[in-house]
Amino acid sequence: MKYFVNEGAIVRRIWGDGDTILFIFAGASAEFAVNKAVDWLYFTGRLPADPLGRLFSTVAYARRIVFSELEGANRAIDKMAAIHAAVEEKRGMSIPDWAYRDVLFMLIDYSIRSFEVLERKLTEPEKAEVFEVFYRVGSRMGLKGLPTTYADWLLMRQEHLNENLEKSAYSKDLFRQYKKHLGAIRYALLLEAQTLVVPKRVSELLGFRDVSLLTPVLKLYKLTRAVKADWFLKSLILPGDYKAEIKSLDVAPS
Repeated sequence: MKYFVNEGAIVRRIWGDGDTILFIFAGASAEFAVNKAVDWLYFTGRLPADPLGRLFSTVAYARRIVFSELEGANRAIDKMAAIHAAVEEKRGMSIPDWAYRDVLFMLIDYSIRSFEVLERKLTEPEKAEVFEVFYRVGSRMGLKGLPTTYADWLLMRQEHLNENLEKSAYSKDLFRQYKKHLGAIRYALLLEAQTLVVPKRVSELLGFRDVSLLTPVLKLYKLTRAVKADWFLKSLILPGDYKAEIKSLDVAPS
């Protein structure tokens, strides 16, 4: 059976680990807030209304692609493209090509950054593999202007960070929504996780410190993972209403 992502690939390891996924979406939630196309999130209303629900639904889609056989993954990508097309039709305008690329670039970048924060440095071939998987997702969706190599992506990623980000009223409101849905303590943890993984440009726009308070805590957290106690900590970090979803984060689909 041919899979969209080969068994044993580093992308499967990244997206089969709940801790890494949480850091991916911590970083993406910060960058989404300062993206110039953030108004599209407010048009649909889904992310501001239910940030955690949006997180888990997005994880489900990403995993369907990463762990499915080729045809099943392609169907999931096609459905995702159709959903976006429907939103564009409803609003009567197209999502900019650069905004589509930005979302794809976030998945690439934060997959790499989050794994490196929690595990180890990736090799250049492993980073290129992460890029290649999401390049195929973007290509299947019909995205225009995609870089074709990891080296080209690095250059375009920096260009996008320099050109497509700004702090706005949407940025402030989105963080208010994060705090509302997470509560003060969990929101503080989110900010520290974001500080750990976001690029310098995002950090500057959001006024983050250079060093996260989670840095020394990570050593202890890695020990809890070794003794399989990390689920308890995740249950403290995320609201109890999502217990089933929290447990499923560490279950990589076959």
